[in-house]
Amino acid sequence: MHDIRAIRDNPEAFEAALQRRGLSGLTAQILSLDEARRARIQAAETAQAEQNRASKAVGAAKARGDEAEFDRLRALVAETKADMARMQTEAGDLDGQLRDLLMGLPNLPLERVPDGRDEADNVELRRWGTPPALDFTPVEHFQIAGVIPGMDFETGAKLSGSRFVVLKGAIARIHRALAQFMLDLHVDHHGLQETWTPVLVLEEMMLGTGQLPKFGEDSYKTREGYWLIPTSEVTLTNTVHGDLLDHAALPRRMVAHSQCFRSEAGSAGRDTTGMLRQHQFEKVEMVSVTDAETGLDEHARMTRCAEAVLEALQLPYRTLVLCTGDMGAGARITHDLEVWLPGQGRYREISSVSYCGDYQARRMNARYRPQDGGKPDFLHTLNGSGLAVGRALIAVLENGQQADGAVLLPQALRPYLSGAGRLTADGALV
Repeated sequence: MHDIRAIRDNPEAFEAALQRRGLSGLTAQILSLDEARRARIQAAETAQAEQNRASKAVGAAKARGDEAEFDRLRALVAETKADMARMQTEAGDLDGQLRDLLMGLPNLPLERVPDGRDEADNVELRRWGTPPALDFTPVEHFQIAGVIPGMDFETGAKLSGSRFVVLKGAIARIHRALAQFMLDLHVDHHGLQETWTPVLVLEEMMLGTGQLPKFGEDSYKTREGYWLIPTSEVTLTNTVHGDLLDHAALPRRMVAHSQCFRSEAGSAGRDTTGMLRQHQFEKVEMVSVTDAETGLDEHARMTRCAEAVLEALQLPYRTLVLCTGDMGAGARITHDLEVWLPGQGRYREISSVSYCGDYQARRMNARYRPQDGGKPDFLHTLNGSGLAVGRALIAVLENGQQADGAVLLPQALRPYLSGAGRLTADGALV
């Protein structure tokens, strides 16, 4: 959501920022709607004042027995009352159109965000680790001998259709261990507060974080009107929906492990094999709520929290800053972490860490009292995967695969696996 006053004050800058997002000409449309809306409001106020004056004069005309003037003024009151009602209705309609237009616009990119059309224009910031030098041809996660017994796509499809999986035995346990390890790392070492939230939310919550109205087709809606969350960003961020926080309560740093649901409507034909892109998956999600002054510092901090998970798991990765054409609609800047997958021979996204400024807070009407006691201001919000659990499982399995179909597991996971450090070729933990 954008501040209409800021658009009025500097329309050229707003238009230039939208053009970096691939949008053009919308600023003039916004200002035209705003001008028409304000004109109707002014006309309604003028009609109200005229009605008030005429109403007073009606009584005076009646008192002095001037029936002709009384009738004229009474008709004028009725006319101005109708004019006022019409102007108020038109102003309300225009206000709705303006709100819908503003709600559908993406956030404005920071100046440091590179311009570009798609992922080919993203800029690499740094790399960590070295892809394993294997003396055999690596395979994808679902082709590893030790993984096959515990990763059942056939039963998943029987139960729910395509892009679902049933995890069993050792694979299910490694998957669970990854989520537990991530939570403990974020809580014990990164100072995030573990939080458990619903996966069904009201439509207002999806509007608050920007999944609606534009991206409704990417999520699932129940017959009762609830939405299944695509990520616990929705619930964690909306914990401050409509709130006015004291500055002393900031920053608020949260982490949650949840089921997530996405229709993947825009990814038909992509990553149809394996666990990389599923309709139901798990994530450990980080959300920070802070003030305008510390938002970018918090973004750097959150990026390091996500990177620390990959480093602890000894998984090679690279960190990118997304270009304007590849960045999510709600973000002002996004860092993507891409983990090395030997089976594909390339890096694939495992985390996106985004700074949203006050974009979501305006939609949620979430504010804070400044430290100096000034006028309440909108909060600034951030979110990031810490990490996508299924994709972390893929990375652990592929990077640890051995020539005989076994998998060596990261040292960091062994306390969560009763000391086991290896998945055998027949699917057992030892």
